[in-house]
Amino acid sequence: MDLSGIEAIDIHTHPQTEEFLAAMGARRRQMGEHFKSERTPVSFAEQAELFREKAMLAVLCNSDDETISGVPPAPNDLIGQAAKDHPDVFIPFAGIDPWKGEEAIAEIRRCHDEFAIRGIGELNPTRQKFYPNDERLYPVWEVCQELGLVVMFHIGYPGAGAGRPGGMGYKLDNIRPLHLDAMAADFPDLNVIAAHPGWPFHSENLAACWHKSNYWIDLSGFAPKYWPPEVIHYANSLIQDRVLFGTDWPVVGIDRWLEEFAELDFKPHVRRKIMIENAARLLGFDLPET
Repeated sequence: MDLSGIEAIDIHTHPQTEEFLAAMGARRRQMGEHFKSERTPVSFAEQAELFREKAMLAVLCNSDDETISGVPPAPNDLIGQAAKDHPDVFIPFAGIDPWKGEEAIAEIRRCHDEFAIRGIGELNPTRQKFYPNDERLYPVWEVCQELGLVVMFHIGYPGAGAGRPGGMGYKLDNIRPLHLDAMAADFPDLNVIAAHPGWPFHSENLAACWHKSNYWIDLSGFAPKYWPPEVIHYANSLIQDRVLFGTDWPVVGIDRWLEEFAELDFKPHVRRKIMIENAARLLGFDLPET
């Protein structure tokens, strides 16, 4: 992909067409009430233009929790077609349900062959009720490693079930970074993204990233002014080469993220790493010489 004129790569965005909103099921209303922000449809063309105006590329994420929720996912074909329609903006990831086993593996291979996906995700261990280091799921991760795909996992506080009795049955333990750390140890040639700073387990998240060179952290989902100081310190120093710009759009708006990030005391060369250089290296893109 030609990165000439590109200023940033948002590693974490979510389509908001009717199909993807329907796939949220009961979570659409629950999360809207918890975060006081109702999800409304946005076309792929509108989303593409939003990022195009910012001179940004955007990873399109998808998810499939049908085994647990019973709600059919939005087809990955929609993301594949969006990337074909807007190749100057969108980078396709595919959503899979790891509990679907061979069906999930076949879907990964299909999306890789048909749409040239760069990764899988966002997987959500809380909502999909799995642990990344559950060896029953290792055949899925083996295929991702074989194909050279990045795999993104939600880590830290989940929006799903938040503010409801019993959290709608979702448990925080599933999204502790140490479970992903154990999986990253077993798959050293698989690059994993811990989506979000990882609060309230951010110290575990930072330790895993510092310890394993195939463990990456994206800074999405939390507005920068709410990042714990420890996250800022490590992102600006010891793990600066594996921290990624991400908004979790539409959860956090692009302008808000950029404005609040600009107010934090990051070194200039680290800012560029976070905004574009690290993601380009992770996804296998060549940056033009400056």
